[in-house]
Amino acid sequence: MTSQDLYRIRDFVPDFDAVAAEFADRSRALSARAEMLPDIRYGSRPREILDVILPAHPKVGAPLHIFVHGGYWRSGEKESYRFVAAPVLAVGGVAALVEYDLMPGARLDVLVEQVRRSVLWLQQHARDFGADPDRLTVSGHSAGAHLASFLASIGPTETEVPRLPTLKGLLLLSGIYDLSGIPDSFLRDEAKMTHAEAEAWSPVTATQLPCPIRVIGLGKEETLPFQAQAASLQDKLQSGNQAVSILNIPDRNHMSVVLDLGDPESALGRRLAAMVLES
Repeated sequence: MTSQDLYRIRDFVPDFDAVAAEFADRSRALSARAEMLPDIRYGSRPREILDVILPAHPKVGAPLHIFVHGGYWRSGEKESYRFVAAPVLAVGGVAALVEYDLMPGARLDVLVEQVRRSVLWLQQHARDFGADPDRLTVSGHSAGAHLASFLASIGPTETEVPRLPTLKGLLLLSGIYDLSGIPDSFLRDEAKMTHAEAEAWSPVTATQLPCPIRVIGLGKEETLPFQAQAASLQDKLQSGNQAVSILNIPDRNHMSVVLDLGDPESALGRRLAAMVLES
């Protein structure tokens, strides 16, 4: 009998497809009612684009929040995650969603660099959208949380300090922070991550830089790797005297927890909104 792969989320979320469909439905609904600035270029590659979503009553100097989607580095489209902007818009913030290349067509260092560059671009152009570049916060889910973490950290094999945005807050949801198990997981043929890449881009061995607000969120129904790695990253941050809080959401798994992130009335949605307002 073959042991279960704890990274294969579909095996542990019976309604996986239904939840994914709800992501898309909620995103279409938000796109229909909000002012959208879609597919803005931050670079020359085909997927180097981003969406900006404006609040109903924009005010100059609004906070800017950026979301990085997941998909195990090898899938995912920003359009399916626009609903995550709802708590940001509810408190008058400007929301943005960034896109990046996918593995195995691009290597992991390219994805990290693209997310860094997209957020830097948004910080540099924040005033074009009525936002304050000094009120920048970021969230990410799953692989997106992994990539977002490198907005405030330096990889263990990076020989030069990268250009990084100045963040006021970072919310990492259901992230993968120790990549050592990924090359031999079910993703071996889908992402083709090498052991060298996993070693070079694991947040638990990266140099973590100061960030005023850091939240590590996850669903209590997540599989063991996600639970253990959240605890490991929390320990690393605390051992370096970095501020961090854990938000463990009852009765939520790796997929359903994202619905909470995009719900202004949920505990997670309220925490996102509070981080945006505190920036």
